[in-house]
Amino acid sequence: MTLPAFEGATPQERLASLRASVSGRIVFTTSFGIEDQAITHMIRTGGHDIDIVTLDTGRLFGETHAVWAETEQRYGLRIRSFHPDPQALTALLDDWGANGFYLAKEARLACCGVRKVEPLKRALAGADAWVTGLRADQSQARGDIMGIEFDTGHRLAKAAPLYDWSRERVAEFCATEKIPINPLHAEGYPSIGCQPCTRAIAPREPERAGRWWWEEDTAKECGLHVDADGKFVRAKEVAQ
Repeated sequence: MTLPAFEGATPQERLASLRASVSGRIVFTTSFGIEDQAITHMIRTGGHDIDIVTLDTGRLFGETHAVWAETEQRYGLRIRSFHPDPQALTALLDDWGANGFYLAKEARLACCGVRKVEPLKRALAGADAWVTGLRADQSQARGDIMGIEFDTGHRLAKAAPLYDWSRERVAEFCATEKIPINPLHAEGYPSIGCQPCTRAIAPREPERAGRWWWEEDTAKECGLHVDADGKFVRAKEVAQ
């Protein structure tokens, strides 16, 4: 697979070149955060044949469901949702209880695995490319994110069309285009995930400081973008 160059292009141009370069299915996974809302707008206004899906973990904020419905109405679409496997979820709750993720990192990773990682695998099944809302300046762990690369874990191209945009630039774009955004952003939640695992951040805290805040390590991820060792999954060369 030969991937398009993203350097020097706009996010809209990157989406267009990705669609032109990939013959198969492309999937965009949205969590309805401000970056994902910007990308949804770009996909729909650009007329790109890219599937828009979401992972409904069962523990999302009510505000997230509200902006989900508003987004569907604004763009005239249905966003397909992928949910946890019922048997796996039952086993997780039997093992750890409803909020066992507060007790041990092992429990939190197990919860993310059932509610997010496994549904993502189903969402990406059969796809040749995956579009995400990752930005390089979101955290130190994400600082070396490339605009487009080959994801060795999922065996597909992984594109981050906003990788070199700042949060301020994303917010300005959304305001100019009147894009629906989650009201929690205005209440100090720059990164919004599951309700029990997300808090507002204090001034000068990193964007992702409010995610799994009770854990001490600073490179915290849910497992969607990292391997078993907690490292971002990538390869230097694309498989031909």
